[in-house]
Amino acid sequence: MTRPLPTPSPAAIKAEIRAQAQIEGFDLFGVASLDGDWPEAARLARFVELGRHGQMDWMAQTMDRRSHPRAMWPQARCAILLGVNYGPDQDPMAALRDKGRGVISVYASGDDYHDVIKKRLKSLGGWMAHRFGAGLKVFVDTAPLMEKPLAARAGLGWQGKHTNLVSRDFGSWLFLGSVLTTLDLPSDEIESDHCGSCRACLDVCPTNAFPAPYQLDARLCISYLTIEHRGPVDEALRPALGNRIYGCDDCLAVCPWNKFAQTATLQAFHRRETLDNPRLVELAALDDAAFRTHFAKSPVKRIGRDRFVRNVLYAIGNSGDGDALEVCLALCADPDPAVSDAANWAVQRLTAGP
Repeated sequence: MTRPLPTPSPAAIKAEIRAQAQIEGFDLFGVASLDGDWPEAARLARFVELGRHGQMDWMAQTMDRRSHPRAMWPQARCAILLGVNYGPDQDPMAALRDKGRGVISVYASGDDYHDVIKKRLKSLGGWMAHRFGAGLKVFVDTAPLMEKPLAARAGLGWQGKHTNLVSRDFGSWLFLGSVLTTLDLPSDEIESDHCGSCRACLDVCPTNAFPAPYQLDARLCISYLTIEHRGPVDEALRPALGNRIYGCDDCLAVCPWNKFAQTATLQAFHRRETLDNPRLVELAALDDAAFRTHFAKSPVKRIGRDRFVRNVLYAIGNSGDGDALEVCLALCADPDPAVSDAANWAVQRLTAGP
């Protein structure tokens, strides 16, 4: 009579999942317990209470589901956190010096990470369900799940003074994915904070978006202003945008832990030639159809042509490039009020005397 195979231990199951995650292309793996309190909920509530979420109303609307990871799925026993390196092959801040070209955040200069990572997460989840009969749900930055605190609990890194995750192995350049599962797996050791007395990320911010270490006022953050904010940007903030037209990497790029960073191995996250500091005058001339074609499979596509061209016009206004005046004049009567406002502002900047 054949004896049934012994049920693998939780530690053995975790080791198998870790190995499979590596096969799927994930660079970091960790497990966080979902037991105990979730103090991050109180910090988020304070963030919203102070209005620092700006126009991101969904943060207030989903507070209950963000109160604890189990609020998303009460049956979950633990969270598996996975990281994918998207390190750039050049200094992201070098492009800030070429005022006639736009700077797109490193994370958005390749394919949309949501699609790339979600595909791998689903593959890993399917394997887990088949191999262990696991119940699970996968997430990539699109659900009310606080992934950065979970990643810190799982040992992938720590939340630095700029509130983003910092990894010993990959510095600032890490995409996160998460799997909530009914499996009860051993937790990894929580990563301690290694920022020390460093203030590089706080001091480099062009808009002073950090009221204090480990605190962010999104209303001043260039990433928020160029991506999430609808309508005209406060005129007092526009000069600080420089030539950043989608996101901002300054606080990530200056982190000393990037000395351990590596260039992304996944081709999907390599910078596309068309998104490698493109000329502002060409971007300003994009209509809706051309915008959609130009940014196909890119995260940039989600903000739409109008908000993007608004950003481009702010950058042109900061460029001092008189040759861009014609394209600005053509947009002064654009049907979108934020675009026409930005075009008129850019014209004023370009034609102002010394």
